[in-house]
Amino acid sequence: MRGDGATPPQIPGPPAEDDGAEAVAAAGGLHNYQLNLHAEYGPVVRLPLPGAGTAVSVADPVLLEATARINKRPEKLFEFLAPLQESGNLQTIPADEHGPWCRVMLSVLAGRPSHEKHFAQFTALTNELADRWAERAAEGTVALQKDLSELSLRMICEYALGSSLETPESAGQVVSAFEKVLTEYLTDRADMPGAERALAYLRGTVDQVLAAHRERGADEEADRSDLIAALAAAGESPARIRDTVLMTMLAAHHTTGVAISWTLYLLARHPDAAKRVVDELDEVLGDRAVPEYADLKRLTHLDRALRETMRLYPPGPYGAREATEDLTLGEYTVPAGTAIFYPFWAVHMNPEYWPDPQVFDPDRFTPEASAQRPRLAYIPFGIGPRSCEGAALATVEAQLVLAVLLKRFHFELASGQSVTPVERFVLWAAEDINMTLTPRS
Repeated sequence: MRGDGATPPQIPGPPAEDDGAEAVAAAGGLHNYQLNLHAEYGPVVRLPLPGAGTAVSVADPVLLEATARINKRPEKLFEFLAPLQESGNLQTIPADEHGPWCRVMLSVLAGRPSHEKHFAQFTALTNELADRWAERAAEGTVALQKDLSELSLRMICEYALGSSLETPESAGQVVSAFEKVLTEYLTDRADMPGAERALAYLRGTVDQVLAAHRERGADEEADRSDLIAALAAAGESPARIRDTVLMTMLAAHHTTGVAISWTLYLLARHPDAAKRVVDELDEVLGDRAVPEYADLKRLTHLDRALRETMRLYPPGPYGAREATEDLTLGEYTVPAGTAIFYPFWAVHMNPEYWPDPQVFDPDRFTPEASAQRPRLAYIPFGIGPRSCEGAALATVEAQLVLAVLLKRFHFELASGQSVTPVERFVLWAAEDINMTLTPRS
């Protein structure tokens, strides 16, 4: 009850006749379902959410502030990840465990030493892809999301398991094993024995890297450029280290690759914006084919194009928290224990903060324009203590790959294709994104 004796208004939403699965499917996925619900019912919606019972979805960045400190995720929504982990589900571990673990993760993933240490290898992997594309360019089109997702997986494998990937063959084995685990555990489960063997191989690979650290006897406490070393120095158990590496690979696998591909897609559709990006690359890099780490902060047009792409096509589609106490969201009261749903796409398409939200306009991210919006109007990596620890690393990877590819090629959409976003763990294109590439002189 409110202090004035009036009953708080009920949060609007559709009838809760089932778990919502049929309605989500009918809308074409949870992304579209959320957009439809918020268009009909407003910025706060009550809905049946598969796996979470009744949830509350919030698409207003000002109202989201009341949820920004929550450090608890709904356990049922993340049960599908449990088979991959031995030390407790890292997505739902209690706040007292999560806080110290997260600080160690951020000390590496968000730090410049870590980015600089791996930058040359990231560049080499990107150049390998560009060379393959150059060979195929004369023969036909390239499928962006397939190739760029494989590149992002190779990059995160190198990052997390670098000392174990001494040859292209060993790198390929890790990539193949991880793809096997993803396919069987997270989709059709057609060959669980094969997935179990692949998972055992990946865990064994992490163990080999950890053993190598201990044999070298390096000053691991001072090394904040190496994820496994930092976790070991913090006293994490071997099982927690293995789980952390696998979860980092999972989170970074498709998300970075699809963000890059959607950026190339939008730039191909908007040649004026693409010209600004390419002209800037030519100015900053000159005759150099690839950037150095320090160059990235000078590529402002590229950064704005990437940010605007992740507004329109957020690679991680949504987040969720569980209210640990009663919350007030505007005129509504949300009881403790309620699942709070973050519909990133609906937040990014809120016309109150994003005029003409369907329009691709990188200038939305000039410093002046950004200062006019609430801080949570743009949340591609989530919010609060459970936001993505790898956001800074993913941004560096995406900026580097875009710089290399746009410096080297002109991209044009293949004729006759229909590019339709669909949800496949991340926001994917149903039939990939096929491009014709022309080498730039």
